[in-house]
Amino acid sequence: MQNIIQTDVIIVGAGPTGLSLAVQLMRYNIDFVIFDKKEGVTELSKALVVHARTLEIYDQVGLAKKAVAGGEQVQKVALMHDGKISTRLDFSDFGKGLSPFPFMLVFEQSKNEHLLYEHLQRNGKTVQWQTELETLTQDTDSVRVVVKTISGETQIIEASYLVGCDGASSPTRQILGLPFEGSTHPRLFYVADVQMEFSGDEGTGYPVLGHDSFVLMVPMQGENRWRLIGNLPEYEDEIDREVLFDAIEHKVKQLVQLPLEITTLHWFSTYKVHTRLAETFSVGRCFLAGDAAHIHTPAGGQGMNTGIQDAYNLAWKLAFVLRGNAHNSLLATYNEERVANAKRLLQTTDQFFDVAASDRWYFRFFRDNIFPSIAGFVTQFSAAREFLFPMISQIGLDYCDSSLSQHQQSHFEVKAGDRMPYFLVNGENVYDQLRSPKFHLLVFSDGQQNYEYLKLELEEFGECIDFHIIPLYPKVVEIFGSQKPFKVLLRPDNYIALLSPDCSLEDLKAYFRKIGLT
Repeated sequence: MQNIIQTDVIIVGAGPTGLSLAVQLMRYNIDFVIFDKKEGVTELSKALVVHARTLEIYDQVGLAKKAVAGGEQVQKVALMHDGKISTRLDFSDFGKGLSPFPFMLVFEQSKNEHLLYEHLQRNGKTVQWQTELETLTQDTDSVRVVVKTISGETQIIEASYLVGCDGASSPTRQILGLPFEGSTHPRLFYVADVQMEFSGDEGTGYPVLGHDSFVLMVPMQGENRWRLIGNLPEYEDEIDREVLFDAIEHKVKQLVQLPLEITTLHWFSTYKVHTRLAETFSVGRCFLAGDAAHIHTPAGGQGMNTGIQDAYNLAWKLAFVLRGNAHNSLLATYNEERVANAKRLLQTTDQFFDVAASDRWYFRFFRDNIFPSIAGFVTQFSAAREFLFPMISQIGLDYCDSSLSQHQQSHFEVKAGDRMPYFLVNGENVYDQLRSPKFHLLVFSDGQQNYEYLKLELEEFGECIDFHIIPLYPKVVEIFGSQKPFKVLLRPDNYIALLSPDCSLEDLKAYFRKIGLT
């Protein structure tokens, strides 16, 4: 009789999303099996940018410093037209005061996968490589898959839940019968990683805009290493025509109009841009995350980061249900929160992409005549930075409309569903106190009362919640808009569940009853 491998969660796919989910489940001591049909982590750079919110997530497991050390911070951008720099933008400390990581980091997908996989290995976990999903069935109690290993043998794995992190062509999604509706952008794009001699400034990216085409040149870590991203309008009507790199090199030189020499080609690919979304991210005991659930334009480098946040959102909910700390109904909020986020993201990235890449006359006019003037002007103002950085870095993503966000009649500047704002406590990052994988109750105190009695009342919730008293620093008053003591309940993913000027625990207990915390 064939052995059946028993586990808590099956993870299909070991890209950034699947590996991130595995790392998060490990924080909660949840058992899992993760497999992928690939031979191992990718050696191709693929997705390029890691944003502040992803680094905040990495920081909880001690990986952020390694990522920053292994990446290249984008300090400046020099916008070019007709061989000349039309605008210089300074992005150094663009998000200062908003995140401990106030920058965009070029830290490509291959490095992310290595970082996450090596973390799993250090903690005694591994990935079953060259293992492919054959069948998937589920009932009210479990999920069962049959996989084929590299040796050609079949293996049965049974779990309480399954998460498909298996990319845009997701076999998981196809087996579940979920449509993947959307559209394909008519233009042909390329991406290339090269060694290039170009007299650019250190830490500076170069968007180069032409009449009907563009190239974005992004510095990568390593001497003379660059990522090139652009489009090839001359190939768009010739679908079957093979694109050689010589054509890309010619296009780049034609646009830049300054001396440059590509000495080594590491990798290049041409592609069409797709925008697609699964109608739901869950069916029964099975879930989708990352590109298996949504794909969109590359504007803003949101894709890989969004998949990692999918995993971050789902992991704590699976853990609380599997450990018996919450009712199954909690899992419905993954679909509620992440589908809504994906819809907003698709709309936003499509709009940005139209501005950057559309060949419509009014977008061309905006790119050539208006954008260069306003871009440098806007980024000089702190108000503009406080709007743009949260949107690009994903720290501004919120779940204010979620059923897990309890709104009370109050006048706080921050709302339930917002990410916990960043500030310093005695010179230390507030997030350093919030690393434990549990709910966090924060009481902001004016020092007039001792709140130690609350610790005793919290004991009925066991290990599901911890407790912190934080002084009402001027920065706290500025951020939250309250000079009087108040409390904040944070979810395990550090989004605000509720805020209250009342420092009793009655509303907290009612909240836990509502979400089924046991």
